[in-house]
Amino acid sequence: MPEKIHCAPPNGAIAVMTSGGDAPGMNACLRGAVRYALYNGHEIHAVQEGYQGLIAGWIRKLSWKDVSGIIGLGGTMIGTARCPEFQEHSGRLIAARNLAVRGIDRLIVIGGDGSLSGAEELRAEWPELLKELAERGEISTAVRAAHPVLTVAGAVGSIDNDMAGTDMTIGADTALHRIVDAVDSIVSTAYSHQRTFIVEVMGRNCGYLALMSSLATGASWCFIPEAPPETDWPEQLVENIRANARAGRRVNIIIVAEGARDRDNRPISAIQIQKELENRGGIEARVTILGHVQRGGT
Repeated sequence: MPEKIHCAPPNGAIAVMTSGGDAPGMNACLRGAVRYALYNGHEIHAVQEGYQGLIAGWIRKLSWKDVSGIIGLGGTMIGTARCPEFQEHSGRLIAARNLAVRGIDRLIVIGGDGSLSGAEELRAEWPELLKELAERGEISTAVRAAHPVLTVAGAVGSIDNDMAGTDMTIGADTALHRIVDAVDSIVSTAYSHQRTFIVEVMGRNCGYLALMSSLATGASWCFIPEAPPETDWPEQLVENIRANARAGRRVNIIIVAEGARDRDNRPISAIQIQKELENRGGIEARVTILGHVQRGGT
């Protein structure tokens, strides 16, 4: 067991939530947070279904046993949901009340940039929110005085690996493994038929998954948003594939990030690449969009 941290106990309890898109490893992070809090003698609660649960009051106390056997499970056992209501002041006011009345003033958020931005907004507004709640009689002055500050800790859960300041976001490594495994399966078919395959991967506006999977699988070409291709990329791509054929290469894998764009900031899609190959070079290509398979599993 890790060494205990000997410090003054906090005034309030801790809550942990997962928010935004799910990512493999969220449950492992949840388990680690819960067990380390309990080991150090702190009360910890789960907020079910992300910010939606924070507003609805779906908050329950967790025990050591509650997180047993989840370290290898994909997704998130406490759920996640989009919540437009939290973007409004009225929604954050309800969320603050639901935390304060339970004596919670420490919040761990496992999620992406939107989730962490929402947590920071709640933290910044916390004193004013509790002041408003006390003036309206929804919490007592004693509750307000006991929890003057909301402390937030963020763990970046995102398969995109798109958060500055962290080496590897939760879920990115597993998603990369899924992509490489899928491309390896596609290569077998591509080799048998001497065919070109275009594989679209996730990543939003970040090309990490596309770039790393291209390197790992020996792809012929890669499209990522950070490095828009030259204006004549269709001609270059056709020539690349023809040169590969002349060299005896039977397989051409083209990996495109979902956020890929050209130098005029226009999207480049897998279907567009397929059409360019057909129209300019008479090259038959198949498109595979991996989609949410990259998020799932252990």
